[in-house]
Amino acid sequence: MEDNIINVTVVDREGIEHPLLAPTDMAMNMMEVCKSYDLPVEGTCGGMALCASCHMYILSDHTLSEASEDEENMLDQAFFVKSNSRLGCQIKISEEIDGLRVQLAPVGAE
Repeated sequence: MEDNIINVTVVDREGIEHPLLAPTDMAMNMMEVCKSYDLPVEGTCGGMALCASCHMYILSDHTLSEASEDEENMLDQAFFVKSNSRLGCQIKISEEIDGLRVQLAPVGAE
């Protein structure tokens, strides 16, 4: 592993796995990493936990920081929420999440 680079895997809505490299020294989050690889993540609110367009499911056993009250409130209003749901904008890229696996949640009330 290069310095300041971690590996994450994103499973898109079609079930295709995307192994990605993410920098730990640029204050990025999972939503921004997905967008930088042109994966279908909206990030409509710009990462402020004010929408659920970066809703994703955590597939790996990583321990993430607790969801903030804002994130919990947003997930309460989102569709297809599961016990492993998080907002990608609230998952900070750090050494601790090296190897993280997530799946993009379905969009809207489909």
